[in-house]
Amino acid sequence: MFSSLTSRVTALGLVIALALAGLVALLVQASYETRESFAWVAHSQQVIVALDEAVAELREAESGQRGFLLTQDERFAATVEARLDDAARRVAALERLTADNMLQHERAAALRAAVTRRADFLRGPLALGRRGDFTAALYVVAGGRGLELMAEVDRRAAALLQRERDLLAQRVTAAESRLAWSKRVATVGGPLIAGLLLLLVAMVAFGVRRPLRRVLDAMEVLGEGRVGERLATRTGSLEFDRLARGYNAMADRLDQLSGEQRATDARLQSANADLIAQRAELEARGGVIALLGDMAHRLQAARSDAELAQIIDCFVPQVLPGVAGALYAHNNSRNLLVRLARWGGAAHLPESFGPEECWALRLGQGHVVLGDGREVTCRHAGTGAYRCEPLLAGGEVIGLLYLDGEVGEEETFRLAALGENIASALVNHRLQRDLKEQTVRDALTGLHNRRYMEEMLQLEVARAARAGTPLAFVMCDVDHFKRFNDEFGHDAGDSVLQLVGAALREHFRDGDVACRYGGEEFAIIAPGATPEALLPRIERLRAAIGALRARHGARALGPISLSFGVAGWNETLGRDNAPLVAAADAALYRAKREGRDRAVVAERLAA
Repeated sequence: MFSSLTSRVTALGLVIALALAGLVALLVQASYETRESFAWVAHSQQVIVALDEAVAELREAESGQRGFLLTQDERFAATVEARLDDAARRVAALERLTADNMLQHERAAALRAAVTRRADFLRGPLALGRRGDFTAALYVVAGGRGLELMAEVDRRAAALLQRERDLLAQRVTAAESRLAWSKRVATVGGPLIAGLLLLLVAMVAFGVRRPLRRVLDAMEVLGEGRVGERLATRTGSLEFDRLARGYNAMADRLDQLSGEQRATDARLQSANADLIAQRAELEARGGVIALLGDMAHRLQAARSDAELAQIIDCFVPQVLPGVAGALYAHNNSRNLLVRLARWGGAAHLPESFGPEECWALRLGQGHVVLGDGREVTCRHAGTGAYRCEPLLAGGEVIGLLYLDGEVGEEETFRLAALGENIASALVNHRLQRDLKEQTVRDALTGLHNRRYMEEMLQLEVARAARAGTPLAFVMCDVDHFKRFNDEFGHDAGDSVLQLVGAALREHFRDGDVACRYGGEEFAIIAPGATPEALLPRIERLRAAIGALRARHGARALGPISLSFGVAGWNETLGRDNAPLVAAADAALYRAKREGRDRAVVAERLAA
């Protein structure tokens, strides 16, 4: 049937065409299914983002309501309705996005109902506050119904989010499976078709050459020292057959010897190259390990953020030469990443940003952007290529390492070791800072203790004497505090002290130092302020405390009031802080004698 060359070429060409058509069809089908899978992955991501944004808007509205009720500042109230409307729109969008999944759609509808109930409840105290009835509004908030409604929102959101994450994982797995299948089809089909094409070419070439020409060509090749050419042993001539067999035997032996020599040379060269590369890699890694050891030793000994930044700025450019970047860590509230250090040409990086602005922190893994538009960029990052690596310790994200530009594969070891060392140092630094904070904080109220107050007052008095700036000092205590302990017990007294401590933190600036002096007495250091400038703040604090309705269990504790004594430093006092404390204490006792629940300013002190 295939005795002629034409028939064999035609049959083989038809097989190649059918194989190629089948391969193209399989690849097109796989491409369509893969695109559909990734479309579902993107859909799940849209659902998750819409859910997160809806809950975030609701929480922002709740914060705005509380800020308005606590500060009576209308600017807080102005944002509440907008946040509630945004939350409603995002939940509605979420409900539309889940229309393809009946169960998720029902969960989205239940979440929308829960969000609506929470929003309606938030508007109630807000309306009371705008009418001026802040007491009733605070009473409604303190009733706990809002927490129950928000807990319901969180529970329903968590259920919907968990299911959508499960769907996302399933869809990602399906997409990866289809991609792998496409790769297998291409890997098998491509070489197969290539082999068939080569066979077709060989069939044509060998079918048109004459035996004599092959012998002459083979002899010329052998004369040039190449022994890879072979002759067919069936040429139709006995002489040529014997000549071909003899030539082939000789060429086989030469080829064998030459191949063995080449193989030996190649193995030796490969082994030598491997040894050289391994030696260079070991030397480079040894140098990096030594640098990291020096850095780790110094990081463990650092006692301040400035020292930590200096060590990072010194060693990181040596570990990753030519790569600029910055180190960020969480602030105490964990709502911001604050820059601790930067090196190289990283002056454009922000001082701080929110965790939601970084994809690495959202995903819990490194995020690499090559600047070619194929990957989403973080809002905190600049333009061009960069890499964000979250720093983990005990499964918790404690910071972020930002590297500007591309980091090659050969730097992976350095980057991993550097991240581990810096994460360990940050944990140690945070532990040291927490231990130091415990020594200067009052455990009950969260304010600074008396020891810290005395150290800071001495420092601020010296600073005021040096710069000639004003300084005010306030002593205050809770009026009739003994009544709370006698009538309701010491736990009730502790609750009153905690409420007063929270009010002090809220009504004074970040630069002011609020302390628990002892018992029911408190002290405030106000650098840069005169007693007269401080009085309006004290009056606002006194009014806020008077508006508190403290409760212990089911019992109302009655009204709370504070008496204040205010004294101001002047240049005649020098650097002694004792007269300033005595003057504020005397003014406090004068406020007590004059009827309590008031602020009294001490007369100007003289040395």
